[in-house]
Amino acid sequence: MAHINPHINFNGNAEEAFHFYKSVFGGEFEMLMRFKDLASPEYPVAENEENKIMHIALPIGNSMLMANDVPESMGRTNENENRSKISISAESKDEADKLFSGLSAGGQIEFPMGDSPWGSYFGCFRDKYGIEWMVNFDPRHNEKI
Repeated sequence: MAHINPHINFNGNAEEAFHFYKSVFGGEFEMLMRFKDLASPEYPVAENEENKIMHIALPIGNSMLMANDVPESMGRTNENENRSKISISAESKDEADKLFSGLSAGGQIEFPMGDSPWGSYFGCFRDKYGIEWMVNFDPRHNEKI
């Protein structure tokens, strides 16, 4: 079965955002590569771009959350556009509440955690970095058959 691994573009604050995500999900970065790590005569990197993130990856369960900083030469990522939502399927209401509370800190809640009309425990928000998240716990998917 294929896995979906979200990838997010940032305007120079990918490392800060990923330390925040790591504080909520735990774990260790699988990869953290800076633009200067790839610099060569063929691929020069501007001094102001050297320490920005070329690639960062944080394992979360069986998936990977990945990101990079967009080099200024490529233009800015519009942080107010809808860059898609990252959907998290929690294994319990407690886990859903913990993830929602941690990730939404400093952000904007769109739909508070609660029982949804479709039968799951659900909430969504935009985090303090402008990334949109949905947290869902569906007890019907956790029942033993």
